[in-house]
Amino acid sequence: MAESMELRDIEVWDGNMAASQALRQCQVDVVAAYPITPSTPIVENYGNFTANGYIDGEFVMVESEHAAMSGCIGASAAGGRVATATSSQGFALMLETLYSASGMRLPIVLNVVNRAIGAPLNVNGDHSDMYMGRDSGWIQLDCYNAQHVYDMNFIAFKVAEDHDVRLPAMVHQDGFMTSHTAQGVKTLSDEVAYKFVGDFQPMNDMLDLDHPVTHGVQTEEDWHFEHKARQHHALMTAVLPKIQNAFDEFEKLTGRKYNLVEAYNMEDAEVAVVCMGTSVETAQEVSDELREQGIKAGVVGIRVFRPWPMEQLAMVLKNVKAIGALDRSSPHGTFGALYNEIAGTLINSGNKVVLTNYIYGLGGRDLTKAHLVGIYNDLKANAEAGKPTTPLQQYIGLRGPKLSFF
Repeated sequence: MAESMELRDIEVWDGNMAASQALRQCQVDVVAAYPITPSTPIVENYGNFTANGYIDGEFVMVESEHAAMSGCIGASAAGGRVATATSSQGFALMLETLYSASGMRLPIVLNVVNRAIGAPLNVNGDHSDMYMGRDSGWIQLDCYNAQHVYDMNFIAFKVAEDHDVRLPAMVHQDGFMTSHTAQGVKTLSDEVAYKFVGDFQPMNDMLDLDHPVTHGVQTEEDWHFEHKARQHHALMTAVLPKIQNAFDEFEKLTGRKYNLVEAYNMEDAEVAVVCMGTSVETAQEVSDELREQGIKAGVVGIRVFRPWPMEQLAMVLKNVKAIGALDRSSPHGTFGALYNEIAGTLINSGNKVVLTNYIYGLGGRDLTKAHLVGIYNDLKANAEAGKPTTPLQQYIGLRGPKLSFF
């Protein structure tokens, strides 16, 4: 029986410790891990918790990130509650196995501390790895600070393990900006946290010898299409209501309210930026300051990146005249992923909005309040003109000559 840990009502944790503590409180059966910066402390802390008797489970050290997710797949298929963490190049090495985990409908939770993907080599945060996983069939939840990391892990387990869902989930946080920044985190007791998530209820587990099953079969053209269609159907129809239900239940428990799409100053907004991660809170400050100057500036934070909350986003943006999509990943030959998702959301909405794309913060480059003021001024000009007055895509905060495209 695992030992309980006494926590203060508010602990000073960084995002990595917040994730580790949530995994401990969920009493994960198996964490198979290979450390990589800046996610290393998540599994390192978890290993310490296990060694000190706070977890009645297994911590498995493996030889690569590919092996880490492979170990998680085996443990989940056997009927256990399973989790791990990774970043960047490690995430890229996991990618093959991510598709296997979702295709086998295994409710693994993966904490992704978002970091740039080389070359050039870079250990700081951007969203390149998050975007790489967007078609892998995983649920993707985004966090703006350490409190969100703690809370979203509970949501991830609760939703992923629901028998109507049975899909793996990622919890994203910005490398270093969240993962290594200590903040006050409101905690739950071990008992309350575990009760919210609930006991793990296996489904189609390989160790249920009375009900033999096969995992990872070969289907070819006979059934592959049908399997993928059912997987997509589950992700697009079952998941968002389950997440919203989990958010509602969590709010009743803690008073902390989360939404599929986080709207800030959007009631009468004429211009808005759409972004993720730590940029959301910076943009909120700028929005408040610009409103004092008479600019009706709003902020939309994406909480659930997959499945894409199309209807909820369209509702939030229905009266906006100009939108800036802020992508923290270099798209290399097209618009950013967030821009394309927003464009797809709006194309049939009837909203004659001007949409432009801003690439920012690659490799940990700061997005300053001054940058955001400049973006909002661009959007204000676009809204007044009813058409783009600036290039459709710009790189923000770039040293050297200004680059813009399209």
